[in-house]
Amino acid sequence: QVELVESGGGLVQAGGSLSLSCTASRSIFSMDAMGWYRQAPGKQRELVAVVTTDGSTNVAESVKGRFTISGDGARHTVFLQMNSLKPEDTAVYFCYAETPALFGSRSYWGQGTRVTVSS
Repeated sequence: QVELVESGGGLVQAGGSLSLSCTASRSIFSMDAMGWYRQAPGKQRELVAVVTTDGSTNVAESVKGRFTISGDGARHTVFLQMNSLKPEDTAVYFCYAETPALFGSRSYWGQGTRVTVSS
């Protein structure tokens, strides 16, 4: 079982920056993958940025060059640095973790943190 606690959302003007944090209840190195998804009003949840244990990252085209995912193993925490924010980045951001399971993998989600970008 993994618990994920996000923090760092809020209201920011377009062009501004925010940093999100997600702290896991166990080592991030025990995860197959960890990262962030987001869900805007009326839209499906979409991948923002995910990093896997082999160090590879998968970043949405819409945020490439603006958002950076990083981790701190000692603090069991993954970060999402969001720069040059746009109104279309407004969404609830969810931390995501994937762990090995007996038959495949198991997914975990945080409670979500809201990011609002005003124009």
